Amino acid sequence: MNFAATAALSLAMATDAFAVAIGKGAALQKPSLRAALRIGLIFGVVEGLTPIAGWALGQVAAPYVEAWDHWIAFLLLGGLGVRMIVASLGATDDDDNDGGRPDNGSFWLLVVTGFATSIDAMIVGVGLAFMDANIWLTAAAIGTCTFVMVTLGIMLGRAVGAVVGRRAELVGGFVLIAIGATILYGHTVG
Repeated sequence: MNFAATAALSLAMATDAFAVAIGKGAALQKPSLRAALRIGLIFGVVEGLTPIAGWALGQVAAPYVEAWDHWIAFLLLGGLGVRMIVASLGATDDDDNDGGRPDNGSFWLLVVTGFATSIDAMIVGVGLAFMDANIWLTAAAIGTCTFVMVTLGIMLGRAVGAVVGRRAELVGGFVLIAIGATILYGHTVG
């Protein structure tokens, strides 16, 4: 994968965490930079580890599906992109907050929330096992992008509101579909 594809994938993977962070930031009363950095770090680490776990699972299956790996990557990324688009279109303001609870959340609650938003990164990791991609570089890019976007999302949450978070997830869904289509095109035509 080239730099542009890695950057686009990293942004796409971070959008759902960004949406959650905006909702969390909107619910917090005057979030501090320290709190935003803490939440961003937790989400970034979790989001960076899950594609590695998915990649390891994909490596086990790779010899058995090598002839149609590009179709698997296309279906996984495309399906995930469609899911993100549908989720962004069906979201309501009530979906993006935590019941008005104005605290930063416990460490384990943040880890579980981070994992819930990173299932898509695990699926992407499975798809990356079928490609010539450096999983360590890709996982680091996804984790770093998530850290930055979640930190910014927390800080921007109160000012911007949940609408931007839903739009970010919508754009991320289209980016994933485009990456999947590019992989399919490159293996079948190019």
